[in-house]
Amino acid sequence: MGVLDDLAQARSDYERADWVAALDTWSAVDRADLTVEDLCDSARSAYLLGRRDDAIDRYQQAFRLCEDQGDLAAAVVCAFQVAMTFATTGEPAMAGGWTSRAERLLDELGPDPVGAGYVTFLHMFRALGEGELETAVERADVTVEIGRRHGERDLVALGLTAGGRVRIYAGRAVEGLALLDEAMAAAASGDVSPEVLGNVYCIAIEGCQDIAAFDRVAEWTSALHRWCTSHPGLVAFTGQCSVHRGQVMRQRGAWDDALEEFGRAAERYRLAHTLDAIGQAEGERGDVFRLQGEYAAAEAAYQRAGELGFEAQPGLALLWLSRGSREAAAAAVRRLVAEVRDPVGRCRMLPAAVDVLLAVGAIDEARSVAELLEEVAASTGSAAMTAFAAYGSGAVELASGDPAGALPYLRKARQLWGRAEAPYEVGRVRLLTGRALTALGDEESGRQELEAARDAFVALGAKPMAEEAASYVEPTRLPGGLTAREVEVLRLVASGRSNPQIAADLTLSEKTVARHLSNIFGKLEVGSRTAAAAYAYEHGLV
Repeated sequence: MGVLDDLAQARSDYERADWVAALDTWSAVDRADLTVEDLCDSARSAYLLGRRDDAIDRYQQAFRLCEDQGDLAAAVVCAFQVAMTFATTGEPAMAGGWTSRAERLLDELGPDPVGAGYVTFLHMFRALGEGELETAVERADVTVEIGRRHGERDLVALGLTAGGRVRIYAGRAVEGLALLDEAMAAAASGDVSPEVLGNVYCIAIEGCQDIAAFDRVAEWTSALHRWCTSHPGLVAFTGQCSVHRGQVMRQRGAWDDALEEFGRAAERYRLAHTLDAIGQAEGERGDVFRLQGEYAAAEAAYQRAGELGFEAQPGLALLWLSRGSREAAAAAVRRLVAEVRDPVGRCRMLPAAVDVLLAVGAIDEARSVAELLEEVAASTGSAAMTAFAAYGSGAVELASGDPAGALPYLRKARQLWGRAEAPYEVGRVRLLTGRALTALGDEESGRQELEAARDAFVALGAKPMAEEAASYVEPTRLPGGLTAREVEVLRLVASGRSNPQIAADLTLSEKTVARHLSNIFGKLEVGSRTAAAAYAYEHGLV
């Protein structure tokens, strides 16, 4: 085929969103034969396929060609693309230089150019990075206004998304969520370019995750995943998609799947050359390992997250508490309570602070933090944050000796967590509810709640919480540090039952039975079923 045929094929492939084929063909053509549109579309393809440097090079060449041809309006858009690519991959100086180029060209254009919207968005991004939230809000809104005036759908979608996210940062969550809803509706209509679509999805989901708006996170993550998987070769946004999928899996109790998804996110981030983003994936892995009781793995994951610039608190404080370093955990959360003032940071930190302060007996401090958590939850309008606040208040009332006062809070938390399909949080609520009922003398109701909590934690693989719940169900200490469920499994092993038979008897998966056996062998320091059975007979467990 000749050059014209190649270009026609590349353009056709691009229109069909076959970015791999399109970029391959464009790459085989001499750059001098490419139009500005070819250069921009090939740059966009390179960006979507995770080839950052190639994308920047092609946008820069398109910028120079626009200048040569006197198309300053198109040159501004090219400069915007280069500046944003540098800004989002950790090169602010280069981003600033290209922003200045766009500003220079803007001065040469007539009144009210569409390029002013793109430059305003760059100013918004810089203001956000400098913590000037109100300025960022104003510039996001101006971006939307300019986009609507010129019918520039990409600008409108970007401005709405940024305006929503920044409002959440500024404590105006209800307004922010409304703008994110509008941005997602615009994105879903298919009227925006693919890189804007991916950014809208990711920014909106991250904003909702920040304030635990889990219903939107689950819905939009599912849509993002469908979009990503429908485009083979896509690299951009796939790391974020895996992180969000892992977060949804973790909330719903599929922890092993979540760990795999976070590992997949790290690999996608490596392909996209966004290594700093791997820190979040490692932090999320650390949280799951901690809940499973895999403390060494959790510590290693948190350490990797910290090395990559991700704040591993409050997960680290909770890990220290689980390992018995109570004062270290308390010191960390006290510092966080004093330092963290922004609503998003408080959403992440306050629930853990209540847990740690109660664990060290600082009931008055915990009460103050729980009251602050209630204020933050009310400002977000998030059902999950309201559930965290209700749980915290119930825990404080129980710890202060008022089990009757705790129950209304716990009922509210259980209802909300049940709707959110969050089995771990439901288990935590049922554990406290069982303790409160028992303290009020309703021992049978309390026992049922405690057993339900124990079974939920066992099913999840939440070993530390399963053991805590078991200690309330069967306060007499079992030999070898075994949990009640592990004793059940051990008794069946001693009776000669196979793993499939044990799984059927206890209504568990074979994978869960195998995990119990591994824990039993480790605790008893034995290496076979025969030795484990011998231990059971020697200690009167059979």
